Order: sequence, then structure tokens, then C-alpha cells
Amino acid sequence: MLQLPLLVTAQLDLVLVLVSLLSLWTRLSRLSYPSSVVFDEVYYGQFVSLYMKRIFFVDDSGPPLGHMILALGAYLGGFDGNFVWNRIGADYPCSVSVWSLRLLPALCGALCVPLVYLLTLELGFSHLSALGAALLLLLENSLIVQSRFMLLESLLIFFVLLAFFSYLRFHNAHSRSWSRYSWLLLSGVSCAAAVGVKYMGLFSYLLLLGVASVHSWNLIGDQAVSHLSVFIQCVCKVLCLLVVPVLLYVFWFYIHLSVLNRSGPHDQLMSSAFQASLQGGLSRITQGQPLEVVYGSQVTLRSSASQPVSCWLHSHKANYPIRYENGRGSSHQQQVTCYPFKDVNNWWIIKDSGRQELVVDTPPRPVRHGDVIQLVHGMTSRLLNSHDVAAPMSPHAQEVSGYIDFNVSMAAQNLWRVDINNREAESEVWKTILSEVRLVHINTSAVLKLSGVPLPDWGFGQLEVVAEKLPKGHSSSLSWTVEEHRYGTSQGRKEREAELHSPTHIDVDRKISFWSKFMELQWKMLTVKQEESEHKYSSAPLEWITMNTNIAYWLHASTNAQIHLIGNPVSWGVANLSLLAYQLLATVYMLRRRRGLKDLTDGAWQQFVSLGVVCVGGWMMNFLPFLLMDKTLFLYHYLPALCYLYLLSPALLEHVYTHLF
Repeated sequence: MLQLPLLVTAQLDLVLVLVSLLSLWTRLSRLSYPSSVVFDEVYYGQFVSLYMKRIFFVDDSGPPLGHMILALGAYLGGFDGNFVWNRIGADYPCSVSVWSLRLLPALCGALCVPLVYLLTLELGFSHLSALGAALLLLLENSLIVQSRFMLLESLLIFFVLLAFFSYLRFHNAHSRSWSRYSWLLLSGVSCAAAVGVKYMGLFSYLLLLGVASVHSWNLIGDQAVSHLSVFIQCVCKVLCLLVVPVLLYVFWFYIHLSVLNRSGPHDQLMSSAFQASLQGGLSRITQGQPLEVVYGSQVTLRSSASQPVSCWLHSHKANYPIRYENGRGSSHQQQVTCYPFKDVNNWWIIKDSGRQELVVDTPPRPVRHGDVIQLVHGMTSRLLNSHDVAAPMSPHAQEVSGYIDFNVSMAAQNLWRVDINNREAESEVWKTILSEVRLVHINTSAVLKLSGVPLPDWGFGQLEVVAEKLPKGHSSSLSWTVEEHRYGTSQGRKEREAELHSPTHIDVDRKISFWSKFMELQWKMLTVKQEESEHKYSSAPLEWITMNTNIAYWLHASTNAQIHLIGNPVSWGVANLSLLAYQLLATVYMLRRRRGLKDLTDGAWQQFVSLGVVCVGGWMMNFLPFLLMDKTLFLYHYLPALCYLYLLSPALLEHVYTHLF
């Protein structure tokens, strides 16, 4: 029977409420000041604008979730993306809600303080230690500064702390409580979010996986736990901490690619198939193109390599010099290069080597894997040729030319075999945009290749194309993709030149799958690095420990008001002393335990070890990798590692007071 009255009993930690309110006040008050671009807001703001306009971009610094969170804040504030992020200190117009741009990073930064409080409790320490850790984060001015602007570090730290808190909450909960698995799921989601904001989150994620693995191994050896319970817990850990983060990581990219469906400034880093899937840009040119390459097709051939630049197979009415500056001779035939711009001289005609016609038959005869073809330059009618003459800039490879018969006993060698790298069958048809082909020279078995070396003035600075024998492994510089394609209908040269400006339209659906786009984008992010220059505020990792560096974030033009990223010297020193003290104390403990002298009970020793694994291990995982990195680094890269030390300091002090004094 229902008993009246209905009562609800709740416990409220007033200290937790107080530090949470103080954290919100320090991070959110006067958030719109200064109303101008501050330091890296000029960098991240560009991506926010591109999100608002749904324009595709590639950011080699990390995954897209962080940018999407910043863009969400901008969207909630009604930002339309029409602001030029061209310099630090530029004033935001009245139409831009500065508060909403900075809201989500500030909110995540504020929530880090109560999370540290709760995480300290889950590590088994007192409320007083939890308060000490929360105060260290609350009063750390570098964390306050980093949280109050449109930057990513506060998002990263929030998700890392949430992941560890959720996992320890799961681990410490009663084993018979099924609701505890919701904490395990939240931990996996937080890990995926941390890695999705910045790849730095991977360091903490690996640490958490290590902790979970040790706990699972201990669970397997616990004879008091049933086989079924062990199996369920291990399977749930695999699902929540491995499968869920991987699926969510892919999901971040799915949202990213679904939103950014318009052509943008980074298109040329991607393959022709990827570019054609975007609205505008290449898709406007390739819309309605024939799918199958046939004899008589007029095509442009784009190198599959993205570095140094994207370019197309090209020729023009200029010959190789008779002799190069180093005294080597050439064939003096027509130059063949790779040109990084759209040009009418990029057009080539696929010719049947046994026929003279340069037009498409009725019905069209498709070119298949293994077919032998000739390539005729559209504007000069020269056949693509190679021979045993050293290339101008790469003498180990063969020269590639447009053949001219000078009647000097140099016969034409202009037959090429089509090898489709990504074919699904041996009789695969050569397809526009989708097929990556290698053109193998019949006479010498050399492969048409972009060397990427710029030619001297006689080559107009265009990129060298060579034919190389026995290439070592697959390389994108050996592959070519048909990008623009039309069916040729004119046999005469003048009519053909005019035809090159009149594409044939045949409606063909050429959609690239999400998985293909995801893998290509992921590979580009990991391999295509923008040129980095030394920054006046960059620093070395060892300078972070001693706080021998800072960053000037903003300077008012008239009042000389300034914002600097610099640490609190008191808390910074306490953190360093705690790190040193823990290592010394751990060394003494282990030596004495080795001699059979146990200074701590098993429970206290386990608590001490757990503190070191999470805090000292977290610091090492988030600091030591930077010593090996060859990239421009800044003080804010140290902030995730610093938070682990702020967790360590009060807890270690409590341990010393409780067990040594």
C-alpha cells in the first residue's frame, strides 16, 4: 500500500557546491571581455566560420569534435560565419556574440574543478584533500585564461577527468549494482570525446585502458567471484572501453563529413573522387561526365600524390634543351610536365594503338585493365613517349616527352599499358575519378611517375614527370586518376581544339562511400603536415616544468592592457615538489618492502599505488611524449599533465600526515 506522506531524502555536499559556484564565476564572468580576437582564436575561428558555411577543410592538428563543439557554441549565438579571422586583436563586430563563442570551453573549464573534487574522493582520499585539489585548479590562472577563450584545452581536460572519474566510480561501486555499468559506458564515451577533441587525449585513454586491464586481470584471479560475473564484467569493459570509443570516433567524422559538404580551400589535398563528392568546385566540372574511359576519350590525368602540390599531366609547345647546365644531353623533344593549375594543355586523348581514329566509336569501346594504349596530347597532337634518355632533374629515371620525329634514328616508343591499382576484377573497366591507374611503358617496363622536382626556367618551374623502372612498392606518385572526361567526336585538329571547351554530358551517379572518405581524410590528417615555422612564444617541454616561459595572448592597442598565459608560481612549485616527493617516497617504500619491512597496510599500499598510477602515470603520459616530438610546442600543451599533479599534491600530503606522522 502507498504510504503517505511521500518523502525524499537527499545529501548535499555544500563544499562541492561552493567550489562549483566559484569555478563558474571565475570562468564565466565578463566572458565577452576582451571583445576582440585573442591568440589562437584567430586559428580556430577560421574553422568555425567554415562550419557555419558548411565548407570542407582539413586540419592536421587533430580530429573534428573540438571544432564541432566550438561551432555549436557559435551556432547557438547566431553566428553566420561572415567574420574575417585575419589577425589577433581584431575587434568583433556587434553582430557576433562573443559570449556564445567562448561559452562551451568556459563551461567545460568550470566543470573541471568539481570533477577533480569528486575524482579525489574516488581515489579514496578525504574531503579535505578533495577540497585542496579543487582549490589548486580553481586558483590556477593558466587554466582560467585557457578556459575563457575559444580554445580546446579546457574541453580536452574536462573529458579526460570525466573519463577517469566515471571509470573509478564504476570500479568502486558495489559489484551487484547493474546501474554501475552506466558509469563504465560514460567513461568510454568520455574517452572517445577526449581523443576526438585532440589526439593528446590518446595518452590518457591508453593510461585508462592500462588501469582497466590490471583491474580485469586481478578480477580474473579472484576466486570469490563467479565465472559468469567475471565474463560479464570483462565483456562489458571491452564493449564500453574499446568498441564504443572506436564507433564514436568514427561517428565524429560522420557528422563532420555530413555537415561539410561544400567545396573549400583544402580540396586539392584530397583525391578526385573525394572532391567530386563535394558541392561546387570539381563537382561542378565533373557533373554528368561519362563514367567509363573509352578509346577516343578526352581526359585530364591528375597525379594521386598530394605533395608537394596537386597537379595534372601536361605538355606544351616547348622542347627540352639540347644540353642541360651540367652538360648532359636530352632528346630535345617536347616537354611533358605536371602542372598545378587547370589548363587546356592538360587534355589528353586515349588512342587505340592499332587505329588512327581519335573519336569515340558507336558503341563506345571501354579501356580495361591490361590494355595497351597511346596517349595523344590534345593541343599539340604529340604522343606520350619515353626512352632510354636520362630525365632532366632525376637522371636515375627516364625522360618522358611528346614524341617528335627528328629523323635521327630515335624511334617512337609510345605504347603504355593500363594497370588499375584498385580494380575489383582482372577485366575491370577504367573509370573516371574512381580508378587509380599506373601507366607502364611497354618498351622499358618503366612506370609514369611524378618526381615532384621543379624544373628550371626552361621548364617554367613546372614539376618533373619521369618514367621509373622497378619502383619500390606502391606509391601515390606512380598513380594517376582521370578527373575531367568527355567523349571526343572531332577527328580534325582545329575542330578537336574547339571541342575541348564543349564537354559531353551524360548523367552518371558516382558517389564515394563514407568509409572511403573517412579513411582518406584520416590518412591525410596523419600524413599531410603544414609547414611549421618557429613562433616567438614557442617553448621546449623542460621549460614548462620550471615555468620559464609564457605566452602573450592579447594586447590592447591604446590602454596597454594585456592577457598572458602564465602559471601560478606557488601551485606550480607545489606540484613539482609533490611529483618529486612521491617518487622518492615510492622508492623508499619499495626498497623496504623488498627487505620485508612493510610500513603500510595492504589497503594503504594499494591506495598509494593507485594514486601514483593515475596521477604520476597521467603526468608522464601527457608530458614525456612531447620530448620526442618535432613540432612547435607551447605552454598550454602542459596543462593536461599539470592537472594530474594538482590531483597528486593534496592526496600525497594526506598520505604523509596519516601514515608517516
